[in-house]
Amino acid sequence: MVSCAGCAAKLPPGALAKVLSSLPRQADDPRVILGFENNDDAGVFRITNDLALVQTVDFFTPIVDDPFNYGRIAALNSINDVWAMGGTPHTALAITCFPKEGVDFDILKEIMRGGLQVLSEHQVALLGGHSVDNPQIMFGYAVTGTVDPNKIVANAGAKPGDALLLTKPIGTGIVSTAIKFAKASEAVAASTLEVMLTAGNHAASAMQEFGIAGGTDITGFGLLGHSLEMAQASNVTFEIDPSAIPIIDGALDLAEKGLVTGGGKSNSEFVGDNVLFDASVSDTLKRLLFDPQTAGGLLISVPEEKCDAVKVRLREHYPATSRIGSVKDRAAFPLLVNQIS
Repeated sequence: MVSCAGCAAKLPPGALAKVLSSLPRQADDPRVILGFENNDDAGVFRITNDLALVQTVDFFTPIVDDPFNYGRIAALNSINDVWAMGGTPHTALAITCFPKEGVDFDILKEIMRGGLQVLSEHQVALLGGHSVDNPQIMFGYAVTGTVDPNKIVANAGAKPGDALLLTKPIGTGIVSTAIKFAKASEAVAASTLEVMLTAGNHAASAMQEFGIAGGTDITGFGLLGHSLEMAQASNVTFEIDPSAIPIIDGALDLAEKGLVTGGGKSNSEFVGDNVLFDASVSDTLKRLLFDPQTAGGLLISVPEEKCDAVKVRLREHYPATSRIGSVKDRAAFPLLVNQIS
């Protein structure tokens, strides 16, 4: 029923960046710790010296056919942004676009029931919401959380010498396209659903425990799109080993068969000449590196001396957690994709 599924429905990041850069700058407000300047997963607003609000909004078109699971994924995708900042989500407002004619409203009930289940599971209070008549179904939440202003995880927190850890495998965009055209097996679809429904709360706890300062949520702009934002915000270069990146079983084969998303093409244009690929990196693998993710994993910049301990802790809840690269001093390219191992 939709032209693009999940986070692949986002506006092209390049076009969005041009719009945002053309807006007049607001007068500096000392209470704003993080706005939209570094493309962080959420904004952070100081309340007191040891308390800040974390605010985000995320909604998208259906990523799976089952309405209940769509609602669950949409809820997790929204609150994951707060966890990505090292924060704790507390409240949510639902955002619903649904056609007033032609689609059974029981479908909307199931979508909202799935979202509410996830919110309740993670002690996030639903306070209300807003709905609009629209031919394409869309659903998500505006979420408010809290964080200690001295313990924020941000795009600008990566330091040279850090290791890069990724908590979930990539490939949800390509698999969702395959599901749409009935080209994904039941096993591939089921494993992808499991990836999307794995919450980021344990990663947030681990980042707080180990004092992590740099990280981001891998969603609609793909692994390389979000890596670029983080590398630029931190004024460093990310060296990524493609052979170390976890990939959803079956996603590489689907990419090889030409199943791609429009969002992946937009992400490739956005990154443009900011990445240098080793000649060994295939076009198929590049498609996955640009693939828009929905409810994806966290990319975490970890001091080298803490890397092994953090990886062990993360694997308790995210078994695919892998070291996929390192942070270097800023070089000619913000992103280097090299076959290292």
